[in-house]
Amino acid sequence: MVLSVTQGSVALSPSAVWQALQGQGSILNQTVVMELRLPRVLSAFATGGLLALAGALMQILLRNPLADPYVLGISGGASVAALAAILLGLTGLLMSGMAFIGAALSTLLVFGLAGQLSHNSTLRLLLTGVVIAAGWGALITLILALAPPDKLPGMLYWLMGDLAYAHTPWLAWLVLVPVTVLLVPLGRSLNLLARGPMQAAALGVNVKGLERLVFIVASLLTAVAVTTAGSVGFVGLVVPHMLRLVLGNDQRLILPASALAGGCLVTLADTLARTVIAPEQLPVGVITALLGVPTFLYLLQRGRV
Repeated sequence: MVLSVTQGSVALSPSAVWQALQGQGSILNQTVVMELRLPRVLSAFATGGLLALAGALMQILLRNPLADPYVLGISGGASVAALAAILLGLTGLLMSGMAFIGAALSTLLVFGLAGQLSHNSTLRLLLTGVVIAAGWGALITLILALAPPDKLPGMLYWLMGDLAYAHTPWLAWLVLVPVTVLLVPLGRSLNLLARGPMQAAALGVNVKGLERLVFIVASLLTAVAVTTAGSVGFVGLVVPHMLRLVLGNDQRLILPASALAGGCLVTLADTLARTVIAPEQLPVGVITALLGVPTFLYLLQRGRV
């Protein structure tokens, strides 16, 4: 995060950043740090943490490494609702609320159409999620086709994952930190759920209640991430995989580590997006895809997925 604040079309030294944070130094440096870079860096870290945490939860629930908010259509539902909010002129909490409704609706559709979770239903759930995601993609195309010309460029850039207008990171942090803290004590129960609902129930876990909690939390995390940065893919898919190779499969470690590693990944991607062709900026979703696709293919080739 410190490195990211110093980098951009105008490079700043760490000492200049420190002075700007204290309200000292030149007015230009203070404006660049406090109004442009710091809110963007905080938004990038929180977005990555939210997506990685949501991906880790979905993989636990479905006991499948391919589970991810993007693959299951949750991101698509949140994106459709957020685009509708943009058309209606809604911002802030209203836009986040719309995105949460879209994410929750997508979750209910996927799990409702796929039926009850069981040991042989995860593939059915994944296939249902892929179909629902395709449906949301069609609705997104329809919304873009009907959108006023003045709103179309911003909506297109937002769909690619854009942090250029992420000036209010407080909502993402207000969700990320408490959810991460509250999930850590549930790590033991989530470890048992990852082995299967029957084994978890036999060992005293309230399986239905825990599954519903995961549904709601994953939807909330995805909705807030989408409203903060748009559609950013592969974070929730790749980050939990990489951590399991290093830390094992104990959710008491994986969940907080996913929040940290996901935040670092998106912060790094956003730094590259701002510096590769500076002063022009790339959508952060493009960078995460360029990093995530080869990483996932490598894991797949190694037989890790």
